[in-house]
This record gives sequence, C-alpha cells and structure tokens, in this order.
Amino acid sequence: MTTTVSQRVFNFSAGPAVLPVPVLEQIQQDLLALPGVGSSILEIGHRTDEFGEILQSAKHGLRELLNIPENYKILFLQGGSRLQFSMVPMNLLRGQKKPADIVVTGSWGQKARDEAQREGQVNIAWDGKATNYDRLPKSDELKLSPDAAFVHITSNETIQGVQFQSDPDLGDAPLVCDASSDFLSRPISVEQYGLIYACAQKNAGPAGVTIVVIREDLLERSQDSLPGYLNYASHADQDSLYNTPPTFGIYVVGLVTQWLSDEVGGLQKMQDLNRIKAQLLYDVIDESSGFYTGHAQTQDRSLMNVTFRLPDEKTEEAFLSEAERQNMCNLKGHRSVGGIRASIYNAMPLEGVESLRDFMREFCGRHAK
Repeated sequence: MTTTVSQRVFNFSAGPAVLPVPVLEQIQQDLLALPGVGSSILEIGHRTDEFGEILQSAKHGLRELLNIPENYKILFLQGGSRLQFSMVPMNLLRGQKKPADIVVTGSWGQKARDEAQREGQVNIAWDGKATNYDRLPKSDELKLSPDAAFVHITSNETIQGVQFQSDPDLGDAPLVCDASSDFLSRPISVEQYGLIYACAQKNAGPAGVTIVVIREDLLERSQDSLPGYLNYASHADQDSLYNTPPTFGIYVVGLVTQWLSDEVGGLQKMQDLNRIKAQLLYDVIDESSGFYTGHAQTQDRSLMNVTFRLPDEKTEEAFLSEAERQNMCNLKGHRSVGGIRASIYNAMPLEGVESLRDFMREFCGRHAK
C-alpha cells in the first residue's frame, strides 16, 4: 500500500522530528538510484567522487545559509549531542589549567555540565534549577570566570521550552553552543562562537549525523593523546572522512539546506514563520484564563518547543487522547516537566500548528470551569 502526503499525521515529536515533505519526496525519488550514479545513497562508498560531491554540497549549503566564515571548519560526526558533551571538554578543556564556564538552563545543560566535570575544573556560571528551568539568566546573574577555557550554553532547551532569543555576549572566552534543537531555525552570528554543535534530528536532517562548526584556532587544543575519533583535529584533517561518516544523514542535510534556501527563502524567513507558528499557540495559552499554564516565563519562551500544563493529569490525558484521534501526535511532555510539549520545528507546517491551536481552543471551551 502506498502512503500519500494526505495520510501523514501532524507529528509534534521533539525528535527525531518531522522533515520537510519535499525533502522526503526527493529521498523517495532517488533512493533506489541517485541520478547518474546507478546506486542508492545507502550503497555508495564514502570515498567515491559521487559522495564527495554530496559532502561538499552539504557543507556549502550550511556555509551559505549561516554565513559561516572561512576560518571555521564544518564537521559531520556521529554520537549526537551526548558525544559532544564529552568531546567539547576533551578537546577544549583538557590540559588548559583553567575552568570551563557552564550556563545550566535545563536538562541538556545539566548533562553538558556533568560530562565537563569529568575532564577538568568547571564553574557553574548560572543554574536555573531553583525554578525548574523556566527562564534564562539575566546578565547580572552570571558568574563568569575571568580566564575561562570556554563558556557553554544550550541555545534552546527542548524539555523546558526556554530559548535564547539572540546571540548572547558572554565575554572573551570561546563561546560553545549546543544548538541541537534550533540549528537552522534562524540566522546567527557564527563569528561570535568558538564552536557550535547540533544533532540533526530536529531541524537539519535525520538522526545519526551531528554537525560541528568549529573555529580553526581551537583545533590547536586537540591533543594527540586523545583517541582518534574523539579528536576534532582528526576529523578536520580528514574532511569528516576519518571514519565512514553517516553518508545518508549528510545527504539529507544537503537536501534540507536546499529546501531552506530555495523554497523557504533563507533563515530570516524561516525565523519569521517560526515566530508566527509559536505565537499562535502562546496566544491560546495566554487567553485561556489559566486553563493552560505555560512552563517557560514569557520573555524566554521557545519558538521550537511550546511547553504547558493543563489543570490536572486526567484532563491532560484526555487532551492527548483526543488530539491523537485528530491526527496530532507525540504531544506528551517530558516526564521531568509533564504536561504537553508541542515541538514545532522548521518542517512543521503552519497548517499543523493552526490545527493544534483550534483544537486547544475547542478543548478549553469544553473543559474549563
């Protein structure tokens, strides 16, 4: 049986997340044999000229969309953000004899902190645990080290639904950003960062490929004593071919960059659309007279993950059940926060968010006391 686009549900999963339909259609069209190649992307060797073109196309697409300066390397790795939590301090902290500053704004920031502490001295520049990570720090709350090896932030916390709304200025130390859940969702000033990493399965591609954008001078910190795969310099020297890379994932990343450029019109237009989508849901929350209660404080709300609670668990269960019957799926919030989480990444169509908005209003009308 052939599945059609009209049979697809609105998938609000936090990841692996929805991909653009034109990208899926291109994959479907070319999966048996890439044009002019005669083999599937799943079959061709990573050192062939054909894959070399795919690799360079993906890198070019990222460099163009993000205006990545020439003194930054683009690496395609594996292991997701979990591996990066270890690789960042292994490469940038080990042997530095100075601390890493970690800004802990949610669950993923906690995990980055925990792994950094295995490698060296860590200074917790701020931790939002006291209010269950419902906001970001104000500038006067940050306790940054004067000589930090690097400062680490998580640009968007998928679980709590808080997001830095612009590129933060956190001093002169290299700024390291886990951008896994808002990478390619908006323009950023890459030159303000020393290193940006993102697992692809939110906005940039499928699970299995991780993108690292690193300033070249930081590669000098990668020590030869590191295991080869865990050394950024190894991957930079081999142009992401140190080992067999995630070839299919890189191919899809290239298609996503083409979609963002050709069909969306670039990252500024993507951000404008993401703002519209998020506001549709936040308006319902704010107008519900407390029936829906947002987790994040208003000024720090995420455009990617809209998190909120209903009056009680029984009502939340009814909400989730009814939404799924109306083809709105994967809305259950993370266990540490509970409630509802609507992940509305780049590829979530406006129609899907409008359907959820209408359902939220109708459900509130029936259940609010």
